[in-house]
Amino acid sequence: MTLWYAHGSATTVIADSELPDILSQVFARLGRRERVLVVPPDYTRLHSRAGPITRAILGHFGNALHDILPALGTHHPMSDAQISHMYAGIPQHLFRNHRWREDVVTLGEVPATFVGAVTEGIWQKAWPVQMNRLVWDGGHDLIVSVGQVVPHEVMGMANYNKNIFVGTGGKEGINESHFIGAAYGMERMMGKANTPLRQILNEGERLYCQNLPLLYVLTVVGTDEHGALVTRGLYIGDDPECFERAAALSAEVNFTVLPAPLHKVVVALPAAEFHSTWLGNKAIYRTRMAIADGGELIVLAPGVKSFGEDATIDQLIRKYGYTTTPEVMRAVDQNADLKENLSAAAHLIHGSSENRFTVTYCPGGLSRTEIESVGYRYAALDEMISRYRVNDLEEGWNTVHGEAIYYISNPALGLWSSAARMADLD
Repeated sequence: MTLWYAHGSATTVIADSELPDILSQVFARLGRRERVLVVPPDYTRLHSRAGPITRAILGHFGNALHDILPALGTHHPMSDAQISHMYAGIPQHLFRNHRWREDVVTLGEVPATFVGAVTEGIWQKAWPVQMNRLVWDGGHDLIVSVGQVVPHEVMGMANYNKNIFVGTGGKEGINESHFIGAAYGMERMMGKANTPLRQILNEGERLYCQNLPLLYVLTVVGTDEHGALVTRGLYIGDDPECFERAAALSAEVNFTVLPAPLHKVVVALPAAEFHSTWLGNKAIYRTRMAIADGGELIVLAPGVKSFGEDATIDQLIRKYGYTTTPEVMRAVDQNADLKENLSAAAHLIHGSSENRFTVTYCPGGLSRTEIESVGYRYAALDEMISRYRVNDLEEGWNTVHGEAIYYISNPALGLWSSAARMADLD
């Protein structure tokens, strides 16, 4: 196992123009490859630098790049317009869709004894190791998994083998992984690399994927002094050190610890990226540790028009709502539909404020009745955008009509906590 390239710091800037040369140097050391698969993120990771990286891979391998399989997980397939935007210049005929309920093979299981030990007994079932058939038996001699390492509500830190086992995973593996994370406690994990669920995925890779020609290309993306996105780190390898080094930098670059809890937070969800609460609730996940008891989170969500990315999950969210963890756990015990869709149950837990602060949603495509039926407050989008003019706001502290607010333009780019909350979790 090898770490082929590692470069990054909180002040490093790696330009997109540098990526082709860096990647070609690594690929040259790997030797000739004739059938390459790339597994990049979907549009929900628009800022990951996966577009220029995938173009650089195509530039190096040419016709040897046979397939591109976006790691959709449970998300909607990428549209032609999304592919054209995020992966400009790459032929669309190379892209494949991952169907998480059908296109999957189960390689085996991580034993229940291992799962129980690392989760402190919270989950004591064997975990199914699943991935898309194209990854497992597509006949590729190189599989390049591309993605951004950033704090994550299910894994602690996104990407690495999550891209394979969840991004191209199946119903059972996705459901149980999400539920394990929710039951263990996302606030215990977010921003950390070595979490119970990461240990489970690492064990699955160790047990079943030693002969799979996997190469990870991981980015860390931050912002410069002008608020522009910049690549702060690039890590390429096939071993845990590749991920661990990227995660350490992401914790430094993407994690903001504030001296005191926030009483009013306004989060904007860019319409092109967030069209459901399944995606948009990053506004809640990533800020919850920063919000004071009795505080308010306002979510400006012009693109949100549904709850789930999947029709079944959408209906379950509508049925059960974003209630407290104990209420969701009881619903799982008492209802087969939720028990059979544990990722939905996990999402309900993730999207709850646990009655500690209020969530006011301002969606572009859901009604007051729909929003209030799942447990959130509702406010009209036009009214709130008129009040909180996002083009005039700076990241962080602002004063609006005499009121102090903390503004976040895109919650997918980081994690926020108060120092007191961090102390409570230690």
